[in-house]
Amino acid sequence: MKENQEQDAPTVFWRIDEWFPDLSPEIKTSLKTYHEELIKYNRTTNLISAKTVFVADALHFADSILASRVIMSTQKGIKKIFDFGSGPGFPGAIFALLFPQVEVVLVEADQKKCEFLNNIVSVLKLKNATVECKTIESLPENSVEHAMARGLSNISRTIMTARKSMVKGGSFYHLKGEEWGIEVGEIPTQLCSIWSPSLIGEYKLPVGAIKFSVVKTEKIA
Repeated sequence: MKENQEQDAPTVFWRIDEWFPDLSPEIKTSLKTYHEELIKYNRTTNLISAKTVFVADALHFADSILASRVIMSTQKGIKKIFDFGSGPGFPGAIFALLFPQVEVVLVEADQKKCEFLNNIVSVLKLKNATVECKTIESLPENSVEHAMARGLSNISRTIMTARKSMVKGGSFYHLKGEEWGIEVGEIPTQLCSIWSPSLIGEYKLPVGAIKFSVVKTEKIA
């Protein structure tokens, strides 16, 4: 009976090596280790939806790689960036792995997710990444110049949450799907006088036809 159950279990895919042949062998090895730790921890800690476990390589890893590249290609001077509501480290820990010259701060309020993040930083030896187990609102005022978020909330609520910690002239990168324009259209007029939104890049995952977007909101006041 157990053998049949194992045979019927869906395959947990790992296709990053195939999709991103330009990555160094060291980064590919680290990404695979990250994936293995994620699957292991997810059995006891709700890091990602059970529905996405088998295709985490596409929905979480490839997505974070592609979005991180969009951000860095449009803002090459980033020296430090915060990942707000980092969760299991997407995209922040991936960003740190891809761009070791950038200091990455993973901000997450959930204690169990912070334990996972600290484990990933340790296991992958990410010297440029640190974990802040706290709320976004508790960050010091005007302490953040660059930030990013994936799956945190809609753009309006996210920039409201970050309004005190972000400096004037700071940039916030939001990882969104095809309906990013609806979220931008829903930003209240009052917030539009403080934040200027723009689409900085689009991409598709190696599988599927859905288009994803990176929207930048710049704090102008």
